[in-house]
Amino acid sequence: MRTNRGLVVILTALNLEYEAVRERLTDLRVHRHTAGTRFEVGRISQSTCRVALALVGKGNHPAAVLAERAMAEFSPAAVLFVGVAGGLWPNIRLGDVVVASKIYAYQGGTSEDDGLKARPKAWEIPHEADQVAQHVNRSNTWRHLLPAGSAPAVHFGPIAAGEVVQDSAISEQARWIRQHYNDAVAIEMEAAGVAQAGHLNRALPVVVVRGISDRADGSKAASDGQHWQPKAAGHAAAFATALAQELIIEGPISRAGSAGRNGSRPMRMTNRNVATGNARVGVQAGQIHGDVTVSADPQRPVDLAADLAELRRHVKQARLDGHLDEETYAAAESELDTATECLPASEPDKKGALLVTLKRLRGLVADVAELAARLAAIIAVVRGMS
Repeated sequence: MRTNRGLVVILTALNLEYEAVRERLTDLRVHRHTAGTRFEVGRISQSTCRVALALVGKGNHPAAVLAERAMAEFSPAAVLFVGVAGGLWPNIRLGDVVVASKIYAYQGGTSEDDGLKARPKAWEIPHEADQVAQHVNRSNTWRHLLPAGSAPAVHFGPIAAGEVVQDSAISEQARWIRQHYNDAVAIEMEAAGVAQAGHLNRALPVVVVRGISDRADGSKAASDGQHWQPKAAGHAAAFATALAQELIIEGPISRAGSAGRNGSRPMRMTNRNVATGNARVGVQAGQIHGDVTVSADPQRPVDLAADLAELRRHVKQARLDGHLDEETYAAAESELDTATECLPASEPDKKGALLVTLKRLRGLVADVAELAARLAAIIAVVRGMS
């Protein structure tokens, strides 16, 4: 099944978690699964990243079933589970964000005469997704989306997932987790189900992002009374939506047989020439490296948002390949953000602003032939729009 590279599924267990993510989406529409699951599909802010959002309820079992359903329905680039959790380490503050580096299904075991023996089952975060999440944390831009005065830290560590609400530091279950899963930094009830669904879907990337709303030590009622749940959910939603956008920009890792020279992704390019009147345009080509698709389909619908998203991916790749320095890349990203804000370009003032922005961008990336050619094609399309 072909992956929908522009869409990320985000799942939540609680309504307040759902609302925290939904507040960051625009252009929402309802998508109903034939079995009754209700998704809302929208975009994150002004980006081209689409999100399919659903509420799965509490527990690993419904999370697994509905994650599998979402994967089959949308063929997403990734699945994120977003919500709140209990913190297990004293250095993790209320409101901090935890990204699961590993997920433990901690209740598996075997009961013998001398006691219960753990049978650990765990799933690690995919390497690429971990790298992107670490980058989002380093970039720090996601914190600009938070209310003034909010400064949550981001922690990467194992999360324990079971079927019990943990609210004690001395219970038998608390001692069990400390003994057998003592590196777990947070505890919740859905991550194992979603991780298993991802594992069974050809290792589809699954990332669990949790805001810490209590300390799982008997103080949950007091923390809830101080409204830490909506605060923590908002922090997790801000990080998760920033991560979703970056996962779309980065694109999937090349699969076997699709890597270019030195293992990098080939830069695919479709060049469109636009002529008016009686003019005719043949194939124009300079020095070209990589795969080039030449299409003569005049009926192809113009989708500038998709073209800009594809261009953004190649700008990112050019930076990773060393063709753009960091300063030029940052300036190019800023121009791409401005170009996206000019969409749709059907109005004359927006069209003019978009053309000026694209020309500035072309000046920045002129030394990278593939990017310059791709930009020239987009500029020609904008100029030809009525």
